[in-house]
Amino acid sequence: MKIDEIFAKKDLVFSFEIFPPKTTSSVDTIYKTLEELKDLKPDFISVTYGAGGSLVNNRTTELSSLVKKIYGVEAVAHLTCINSTKEEIDYILNDLKAHGIENILALRGDIPEGGVLKGDFKYAYELISHIKKRGDFNIAAACYPEGHVKGKNLKEDLIHLKLKEESGATHFISQLFFDNNYFYNFLEEKDKLNIKSSIEAGIMPVTNKAQIERLTSLCGVNLPEKFIKIVNKYEYDRVALRDAGIAYAVEQIVDLVSSGVDGIHLYTMNNPYVARKITESISSIINSINKQKAI
Repeated sequence: MKIDEIFAKKDLVFSFEIFPPKTTSSVDTIYKTLEELKDLKPDFISVTYGAGGSLVNNRTTELSSLVKKIYGVEAVAHLTCINSTKEEIDYILNDLKAHGIENILALRGDIPEGGVLKGDFKYAYELISHIKKRGDFNIAAACYPEGHVKGKNLKEDLIHLKLKEESGATHFISQLFFDNNYFYNFLEEKDKLNIKSSIEAGIMPVTNKAQIERLTSLCGVNLPEKFIKIVNKYEYDRVALRDAGIAYAVEQIVDLVSSGVDGIHLYTMNNPYVARKITESISSIINSINKQKAI
């Protein structure tokens, strides 16, 4: 099933992100994780691109196929285009189609160190346009409530968002954030540009301090004072910080859902325990909202 059909049926879409095992591990290592995530009944699971994969050994395709065919959950395969040729992208698109994958999250990808660019794509909207011409895929794209870390400002990001929609993206998944006000402001600004596509709020439960430091460096996200206090209080207690991170994510989600967001995309970090605790805390809310649409 294509993801835009799921959004059409539900008032609130709930989904997960996972990543392929490292090349030193068999894809079999993720079976237990998928078994537990499947039982939480997400609307779809997205699979990140890379983790040591290659053009001819694309673990994203392999794992996406596993999610859909073995575990019966709709899959969204991430696809990055930086430094790729059209021929290379076409190879992957053909492979995805051969494996029955209908949904793609189209991304530019990180610019390599040194800033040397080659290939046929510089921006995600160019990849989206190419995919749109090449096959019957449903295309999602990324958005950045606080602005892309490499971008000039939020206004520029919103212009790129509009280009992505015009090129064929039917829904967006946001980068993680810890202050919901940034997301609400982002929604108000995108409405001014008449961007109509559904947008899922990307939520990442932070369970250790090293993870937080890495995220703020890579993504440039702002940390609210309330969040900083939690980290400082529990940074030396692994279990307490994990549980506090879960509780903070649940609080974020409840506020977002109560404000009428289109969906929640949970960055699971392949941790089924965290995903389960959050899902159990909000399942009654999700079910209530979607029952209302069914009526």
